Amino acid sequence: MRPGALAMSAVPDPVNPGHMVGLSAEQALALRQTHGPNALATQKTRPLWRSALEVAREPMFLLLMACLVLYFLIGDWQEGLALSVSVMAVMGITLVQERRTERALDALKDLASPRALVIRDGLRLRIDAHELVPGDLMVLLEGDRVPADGVLVQANNLQTDESLLTGESLPVDKQATTLPAPWSMAPPGDASACCVFSGALVVQGQGFAQVLATGSHSEIGRIGGVLSLIETGRTPLQKATRHMVRRVAAGVLVLGVAVLLVMGLTRGDWVQAMLAAIAWSMALLPEEFPVVLTIFLALGAWRMSRRHVLTRRMPALETLGAATVLCVDKTGTLTENRMRVTRLALAGELDQDWSVDESGEWPPQFGELVELAVLASRRDPFDPMEIAIHAVKQGRALHDDWTLAREYPLTPGLLAVSRVWRAPGIDHLVIATKGAPEAIASLCHLPDPQRQALLAQVQRMAEQGLRVLGVARGQTPVGPLAESVHDFDFEFIGLIALADPVRAEVPQAMAQCRQAGIRIIMITGDYPATASSIARQAGIGAADGTLGCLTGAEVAQMDEATLREKMQATHVIARATPQLKLRIVRALQAHGEVVAMTGDGVNDAPALRAADIGIAMGGRGTDVAREAADLVVTDDRFSSIVEAIRLGRRIYANLTKACGYIVAVHIPIAGLAMWPVLMGGPLMLLPIHVAFLELMIDPACSIAFEAEPEEARAMQEPPRRGPTSLFGASGIWPWVWQGLLLLLGVLLVHEWARRQSDEVEVVRALSFSTLVLGNMALILSRRAGGLANHAMWAVVTGTGLVLGLILAWPLLRDLFSLALPEVQAAAACALVGALLWPALMLVRHLGSRERSVDSRQSPRPAGP
Repeated sequence: MRPGALAMSAVPDPVNPGHMVGLSAEQALALRQTHGPNALATQKTRPLWRSALEVAREPMFLLLMACLVLYFLIGDWQEGLALSVSVMAVMGITLVQERRTERALDALKDLASPRALVIRDGLRLRIDAHELVPGDLMVLLEGDRVPADGVLVQANNLQTDESLLTGESLPVDKQATTLPAPWSMAPPGDASACCVFSGALVVQGQGFAQVLATGSHSEIGRIGGVLSLIETGRTPLQKATRHMVRRVAAGVLVLGVAVLLVMGLTRGDWVQAMLAAIAWSMALLPEEFPVVLTIFLALGAWRMSRRHVLTRRMPALETLGAATVLCVDKTGTLTENRMRVTRLALAGELDQDWSVDESGEWPPQFGELVELAVLASRRDPFDPMEIAIHAVKQGRALHDDWTLAREYPLTPGLLAVSRVWRAPGIDHLVIATKGAPEAIASLCHLPDPQRQALLAQVQRMAEQGLRVLGVARGQTPVGPLAESVHDFDFEFIGLIALADPVRAEVPQAMAQCRQAGIRIIMITGDYPATASSIARQAGIGAADGTLGCLTGAEVAQMDEATLREKMQATHVIARATPQLKLRIVRALQAHGEVVAMTGDGVNDAPALRAADIGIAMGGRGTDVAREAADLVVTDDRFSSIVEAIRLGRRIYANLTKACGYIVAVHIPIAGLAMWPVLMGGPLMLLPIHVAFLELMIDPACSIAFEAEPEEARAMQEPPRRGPTSLFGASGIWPWVWQGLLLLLGVLLVHEWARRQSDEVEVVRALSFSTLVLGNMALILSRRAGGLANHAMWAVVTGTGLVLGLILAWPLLRDLFSLALPEVQAAAACALVGALLWPALMLVRHLGSRERSVDSRQSPRPAGP
């Protein structure tokens, strides 16, 4: 056995539900300064030289370097030095973009760090697991990851999965230590029944554990294990794009060699042929695609985090805007998760229920009902309903000296919880049961008239949006307990009704979903009437006001084909269990829906993993649900999910603009580079010109378009259908037409300039200026509207100023092999550039109209 980091016993406190105080804030701060953060060694940030080396391996950089070497070999030092500046600028922009991306991902890692529930100063606190220190008192609940090594001081039916450490998949039973302090840790195995280990998963029960080892001193730290909370690897779209660029680069290389041979053999000037081949290859190479995808996804995830949504898997950003169905839990997501007991009713007097006001007062005759409801709940409750039930006892000490003999948990077949208590001085065991009224009626074997009266009262309460629980009492002799709760005899005691108001912002968020063509399905364990009442308050339902409702029992009895059909008109699933969520997801997906599913429990994990977008609740959710999900909503609000969908649509729309722009802008560049080769004239674009254009293209597609605000109708269009395209619903052709239009304008100016002047530098200056102005018009033609995108205006304004500086300053003019054109020629060039903007806008408008027609003809999903 290896020594623990600290030996400290828990301090009893009768006020605290767990009878424990834990460390004080001052003690925790002092211990953290001594022991450091509870963190494993992480991978260091990639050094700058490694990033620079990766940039140097990119095809575009290699072409620039080849041209640079060629200039130096032929003795053109002036051009070589100018191109050197361009090479360094290209590398600098790339490195800045990469560092910005890494900072965004680092910020996400900080947000996604593990959480820990501890007791400090006698209060439960949810803290960052990095802040845990030896001596802290951890609260371990079902579905949590153990955040540090420790010894159990209290355990209730606790089991952990230690396969991460041992490779053994079977859960391990845990029990509280019976040894006095000081304690020490034992390695995972038979001798460690009272020890819990960092990284293990609590699969059942709950407990309290004293932290003994943190960080690198823990078992997982000692063996060098590393857990990752955010997957930052390349997405399938990124991998496919990078593969596409590599293949295009190979094709460009072949064509470049062909240009070199044709021009060298026909003209005999191999140096000019080499420069032409390099310039044309640079013009054709779409090397911006991988950069754009990386930056958009990383910054998109960062923007999501500012809307209280943490991205755990980057592909979710590609899918979020396409969601057609959103399946949500009710409690805490649509409602405030602030439950309060509002009604009490006794058996035999169900129609004479008592309304519990804010003071929580109730008459003495309801004492047994409240007592049994508290006994049927955990003493240290975590569930909002059980917290509300404990609150209504008004501080009364109800049988604190009783000990729990066994718990019969809720099952899909019986929606009720029974807890068996051993009481001092009583010769039998007491069974307290609470659960769904129909389950309680079944356990109590109520005669039909009494059962009908019970269900009628439940219906009346449920229609007011109340969640109703039945309460029963049983007893059994001391001795071995039956395996099934049905083997006991129960007496029906009464009903408890709880209210959980709908969040104020939910109806407006539902209206936004309806406009966006997203159907909402509420999944809840509530009684059907309660669920339907809450759904109507929240604004769920078809546009005509109808509300389709299924129960979990009905879903369980349907075959897959029937379920697929029924789900198309369903808005509420009541009396649902987590196990049914997976079937619901698959039924919707089989009908062609893109499904987003929320969840917070251990049993929700399979459905979260199967959904196109799994969304875990970060505030109340278990670690298992968080690990299975694609997104984590940190404030548990439904409105945050809707904002994430809005942002997902914006990210995708801007990504398609950037990718389409890359295609469109390369067409006139490649065309102007190739035109003189085909027509037998002097070269118009040299490598330094292409390098300058790349310095404009890179920030435009990766910064300016990323910062674009959302389109005005972003949440008024139906979700996109079909496979994801880099170029949006209209496809690549509108971008190709814009590129060809821009090329036409450039070539018109070029041919006009050739007839106006015999000086090559003047013709090149007018052609190059028209290309730059047309590029600026292309960027502005894709604006969402307004002046909010400062990054885009900075790129456009900066490009115009630099172009003016190049033409006006003789030194730069000579470096770019340009000449200052006459005022009339410059005015004609500017006029063509200005006219290109409305022409490009017209092409965009025609493409948008075609897309709108296609979307109207495609099937739209039903409203929420």
